[in-house]
Amino acid sequence: MENRITKLFGIEYPIIQAGMIWCSGWRLASAVSNAGGLGLIGSGSMYPDILREHVRKCRAATDKPFGVNLPLLYPDIDKHIQIIIDEGVKIVFSSAGSPKTWTKELQSHGIKVVHVTASSLLAKKCEDAGVDAVVAEGFEAGGHNGREETTTLCLIPAVRDTISIPLIAAGGIASGRAMLAMMALGADGVQIGTRFVCSDESSAHPDYKTKVSSLKEGDTLLSMKKVVPVRLIKNEFYKQIQLAEDRGADASELMHILGRARSKKGMFEGDMTEGELEIGQIAAMVRDIKPAADIVKEIWDEFLKTKEKLIKF
Repeated sequence: MENRITKLFGIEYPIIQAGMIWCSGWRLASAVSNAGGLGLIGSGSMYPDILREHVRKCRAATDKPFGVNLPLLYPDIDKHIQIIIDEGVKIVFSSAGSPKTWTKELQSHGIKVVHVTASSLLAKKCEDAGVDAVVAEGFEAGGHNGREETTTLCLIPAVRDTISIPLIAAGGIASGRAMLAMMALGADGVQIGTRFVCSDESSAHPDYKTKVSSLKEGDTLLSMKKVVPVRLIKNEFYKQIQLAEDRGADASELMHILGRARSKKGMFEGDMTEGELEIGQIAAMVRDIKPAADIVKEIWDEFLKTKEKLIKF
């Protein structure tokens, strides 16, 4: 398949693996890229020297395009930017900040820039800032989320009607059927996170992968709205936050409960009780852990079969 996204990145399928903290290192990114999608290294949980190591290992493991997900609120953002430039990374997905800040600088070095947003208003600002494409991420997504709580089903057509540049849909997508639905709504490609958490190459802790693959509908909820909305698996830590929110705790108290390295404790170190466990609603449909290449193939095959079925309908 060739469309605006495959041509923009030089990939075979318009399937992007999300850059997730603690879950998407060089092994996962290179595996997805080798399978025909676009793999992203999640730099938000990496010190600068670790990011450099992952970029170099990813390049050694694949001759296909790959990129780096870059949360713009990262404390050492200037160091991450310099490493990306020095190491010749050609694709950056930025998030959690203004796209105006670094887009032109990155593009001046031949880097394609994509920004993640959760509203059509912000998507237009991204286009005005000159980004090459936009990821529109709906309320169903795991991790940090938009305050508007707009579902992907509503968000994608709204963004499509607002911008003219390539659009990538994210949030609640883990199958070829969902991918086709997003294309019908106006997306040029999809970004998938939760499904790739449950891959062999994901750097998430094995206990976390097992937990994710056992979730049912309603086992995740949006929380921490007074700080930054984040979708979490219900566990003891989640219950602490919920009780605090119910009694009217302010942002500072919630931050105190959160503490430091809570997401690392859960997703990377495997504390399923007190760790912060971020994941998307679509986890309720993830039932196994398999190689990333198999996931890409499974999604693409189902996309084609569903498309053919609808043509015959």
